Amino acid sequence: MNEAVMEYDEPLTTDYHTQYLTFTLANELYAVDILRVKEIRGWKQPTLIPNAPDYIKGLINIRGMIIPVMDLRVHFNIGSKEYTPTTVVIVLSVKQGTTSRTMGIVVDTVADVVKVAESALASALPVKGTISAETISGMINIKKQTATVLAVEKLFELRKSNDRKLKSNE
Repeated sequence: MNEAVMEYDEPLTTDYHTQYLTFTLANELYAVDILRVKEIRGWKQPTLIPNAPDYIKGLINIRGMIIPVMDLRVHFNIGSKEYTPTTVVIVLSVKQGTTSRTMGIVVDTVADVVKVAESALASALPVKGTISAETISGMINIKKQTATVLAVEKLFELRKSNDRKLKSNE
């Protein structure tokens, strides 16, 4: 029996599924929509940008395309960690308005790719924490663990507005 036939043996449901790439930061599980992931690269020190915010680690060149790299640990204020051989950069496609941009995020480890029913995506609680609620699309349960699903488009937007607030308070 080939794989195509096996797919039809699954029960038919009207629920749509989404695939997520899961990764860890400070022993917590996070996820992003796999359709946003362009590639995963091992950590290499990017080219530094003078006067860049601390969460922007620099720029990398991927086949002639210059891409900013953001350290999510610093962005989320969850502490820093020395980069290890498991540290990776997840290169994402980010929609900003009508344009699409490419950016990289530094994470501790890549965990897995999971397929989750859209109905299983639970809303995030509107609590104040180190991660803005607007940055979170929801929560999903994976093998007795809860993963925070990130709203990729919001990762840069919120920090920009926070930076402007900080500068106006100076």
